[in-house]
Parts: sequence; C-alpha cells; structure tokens
Amino acid sequence: MSFSYDYPRAAVTVDAAVFCHLNKGLHILLILRDRPPFEGMWALPGGFVDMSETLEEAVARELKEETGLWGILLEQLHTFSALNRDPRHRTISTVFTGVTTAENCDARAGDDARNAKWFPINELPKLAFDHDEILKMALKKITG
Repeated sequence: MSFSYDYPRAAVTVDAAVFCHLNKGLHILLILRDRPPFEGMWALPGGFVDMSETLEEAVARELKEETGLWGILLEQLHTFSALNRDPRHRTISTVFTGVTTAENCDARAGDDARNAKWFPINELPKLAFDHDEILKMALKKITG
C-alpha cells in the first residue's frame, strides 16, 4: 500500500496501562525508556502503530516487545490528543488498560525499554510524556 499526502499528519501510538495485585497492593507496569525523548525516564509500555495493524494488535505487540508479557485482556480506555504531548511531533495515543495475575507478571525489558518494573501505585516515579494524566484516568477505571 502506498501513501502520498500534501499535508502533515499526526503520528498514531498506543500505550498499555497494565495493573497487577502484588504484595497485597495494586501495582502498575512501567518501562524505563532507552531512547529520546525522555530517555532514562519511566513510562507506560507503548509505541507507534504500524501501517498493517489495528490498535489492538499494536498495543499487544508493544507490550510483548517491551515487557515480554502477552495474553492480557486489554480494553480501550481513552484517546489522548493534546497538541504538545510529544516533543517530536503531533502524536495521538490510544490507551488500553488491563489487569494481569501474579502468575503472569514476570516482566522483562526488551526492544527500546531499558528496564521493566512493577511499581506500587502510591510510589510512582516521575513519568514521561503525559503518562501521569493517563495513569490517573486508568486508575479511576480500575478502582472504580
């Protein structure tokens, strides 16, 4: 499939807010970014949607590539479209949420993630992009 346009277009990304109950508390899975922008900062797993995949396929692929986790039911939460959410260019991200079991939470960094780690929701590091805003909305959905 070939594409040719005379005007700029936004990039489309996906992010996964995956939760797990560990040590009697709710945790969120984050990755340590290995590339700019925000290199060395924690973020939700995610990335760009390929031209040949759906949003659902993209978020499952990115989650597996960056954390090794797969087979988690992911449901669409919201699309974030603030104009300056990514310093590289105009980026629109659809975020998915999911909850996994303690038996399926062995995350291992891969692809462009330097580390993958579960954080208690009340002990979060500073997050890249607008992921703090995303996480607030995801927590409301998960905790009611």
